[in-house]
Amino acid sequence: MNTPVRPQHSGLPAQVWLASRSPRRLELLQTLGIQVEVFLAQNTPEAEALEAPFENEDPLLYVQRVTQLKLDTALNAMREQGLSGLVLAADTTVALHGVILGKPQGAAEAFDMLSSLSNTTHEVHTAVAGAWLNTHGATTTMTNTVQTSHVEFSTLPDTFIQAYISSGEPFDKAGAYGIQGIAGQYVRHISGSHSGIMGLPLFETSELMRHIQTVAQKSN
Repeated sequence: MNTPVRPQHSGLPAQVWLASRSPRRLELLQTLGIQVEVFLAQNTPEAEALEAPFENEDPLLYVQRVTQLKLDTALNAMREQGLSGLVLAADTTVALHGVILGKPQGAAEAFDMLSSLSNTTHEVHTAVAGAWLNTHGATTTMTNTVQTSHVEFSTLPDTFIQAYISSGEPFDKAGAYGIQGIAGQYVRHISGSHSGIMGLPLFETSELMRHIQTVAQKSN
């Protein structure tokens, strides 16, 4: 009988709180065998407001700022509810020539985004921030990381773009596409982390969780 590989075998925590609505991040964390509890501190409009970029904001600084805001918001709400444990927050942004491509607000914007990505290479930045919240409501350790990948698209036919927009898939995704979906057929090359492009770089996130857990255990 095969014995399953459990989180503790690789130094990972058995359970974490995920401050994210993303089903992709949830699924990625669960592949590590970790029990994941989703914690949503805000409703959808309030959460979307946190992601508003400043004018001409650098994409790398933007994604780190937003991720920290998400973590801080979750920690404050968890303190109020008397919850504790390892908490993770993350954000992903797509950038082309230094310009942030967020979630499209309509079909025309989605078409423009996808057309601009056609036959070119863009960056995908995913930031992850985590903290250990103890039973007294104190944060014993907090850290963050960011992973950047480069994604090269081949030519996206207008017929595909229109059909893709009609499917509704682009509208909840930065850059108007998801690499794990049907748009992946036009990805010619990636340099970086496939899971990071999906929304949570597993290598960097695992290293971050191990560090947080180690520091938290030493402080107890």
